[in-house]
Amino acid sequence: MNRHRWLWLVLLVVLTGLILLVALPLHVIAATRPYRYADAAAVPARRVAIVFGAGVVNGRPTPALAERVRGAAELYRLGRVHKLLMTGDNSRRDYDEVSAMKRYAVELGVPAEDITLDYAGFSTYESAYRAKAIFGVEGAVLVTQGYHLPRAVYTCRALGIDAVGYGMPDWLYNRAHMAIWFSPYDQVRYTLREALAICKALVDVHLTHPLPTFLGPYEGIE
Repeated sequence: MNRHRWLWLVLLVVLTGLILLVALPLHVIAATRPYRYADAAAVPARRVAIVFGAGVVNGRPTPALAERVRGAAELYRLGRVHKLLMTGDNSRRDYDEVSAMKRYAVELGVPAEDITLDYAGFSTYESAYRAKAIFGVEGAVLVTQGYHLPRAVYTCRALGIDAVGYGMPDWLYNRAHMAIWFSPYDQVRYTLREALAICKALVDVHLTHPLPTFLGPYEGIE
């Protein structure tokens, strides 16, 4: 194969990759649109809300994670859900997302006995897999930022959970009650990262079906 044919082949591969990077996320966004909500009062009732981790700093939720916990607490107050499943990363002794999420939810008025912790939710896929396999979740409201919600809803539904989603603001967060916008650079970076994550999620749920890092015995949610 001559040099020009190699060049055309490389260009074809790159172009195909770019098309997939756009088309696959658009497919997931369209497929999950009927299941995503921005108004807590309009969210269909489910027994459990799944709240995905998004980082802690000095033992406190990051602004994005705090928004998610506040959203779940709002659903609880409205009676849309009756239990919260906090799922996140506790891979190190000095890093514990889910305990910080629980403490904040309790501060917001959610009873501790209605909160269950999943310490091994290291990714959206692993959180969804473990929610069904370990905690017996059949239906749930997923609480996360709007940009992440299509992937979360798609993954959960593909794994057999009757999931709907409640989306928190994407680029806006609160620090000391002041509205601060992420920079355009951060918005582009997170959008591109999410597009790649959606492509990987499709491979996981439809092709490779990996097991989570940790499974363990069935626990259920009382």
